[in-house]
Amino acid sequence: MPSPRRNADGRPLAASASSTSSPGSPAHGGGGGGGGSGRFEFQSLLGSRGPGADPTCARLRASESPVHRRGSFPLAGAGPSQAAPAPLPEEDRMDLNPSFLGIALRSLLAIDLWLSKKLGVCAGESSSWGSMRPLMKLLEISGHGIPWLLGTLYCLSRSDSWAGREVLMNLVFALLLDLLLVALIKGLVRRRRPAHNQMDMFVTLSVDKYSFPSGHATRAALVSRFILNHLVLAIPLRVLVVLWAFIVGFSRVMLGRHNVTDVAFGFFLGYTQYSIVDYCWLSPHNAPVLFVLWNQQ
Repeated sequence: MPSPRRNADGRPLAASASSTSSPGSPAHGGGGGGGGSGRFEFQSLLGSRGPGADPTCARLRASESPVHRRGSFPLAGAGPSQAAPAPLPEEDRMDLNPSFLGIALRSLLAIDLWLSKKLGVCAGESSSWGSMRPLMKLLEISGHGIPWLLGTLYCLSRSDSWAGREVLMNLVFALLLDLLLVALIKGLVRRRRPAHNQMDMFVTLSVDKYSFPSGHATRAALVSRFILNHLVLAIPLRVLVVLWAFIVGFSRVMLGRHNVTDVAFGFFLGYTQYSIVDYCWLSPHNAPVLFVLWNQQ
């Protein structure tokens, strides 16, 4: 009987084939040997990600993902401690962008103070135009409220015509309204007079220590408009009345009594006051009591 063929290590070929063709070998699709153990481990990994997987491990894997580390998607189970921080209160924030209106007002105030100091050439005897200071003080008296009020009352007492009394009585009403409004605004605003001003003004009251608005400017604008509308004057005299009003206002800045904006607002206020007086014009028809009492005196 012929002997079976042997392989290189002396084992029979049949035994070798049977051992290599065992049911667990890859040739037969079995699960034995190294291939079977590798397939089992792969299936166990798939099973660990199924419905029965550990939720703790799932959360750890989600937290380790690069997308979550960048903070693009917050965790679904994040608690209140991980919420976004509350914004700071409004008072704790620094205002780095001031409003345009605030910047404009501060710039206007700086220009006003600088220009008023430059134009205050008669603020003192040692100023550049100090020799003209007496003339400026005469203009100050010409625009003061007390001389105008006393002079109007005197003319009203000497008047013997109804038309003249009506005009002069309304001028008294305009002067009283001017004194009241100027004192009220000065008491509310309380703007100090320029630092280079000398407190040697003619007949000052308690509110005269304040600067805004200029009472001389309001009175000059009011009286000049009143005269131009109720007195028949030649053109040269009308020009002199307007020129007097502007010189009185400008002299307030030259003397250092007021800033430029005080005088500018004073002109506007005086011009507006005449419109109020004209609207509330006193006459024997709408205020007969005043005229009857004055005639009895």
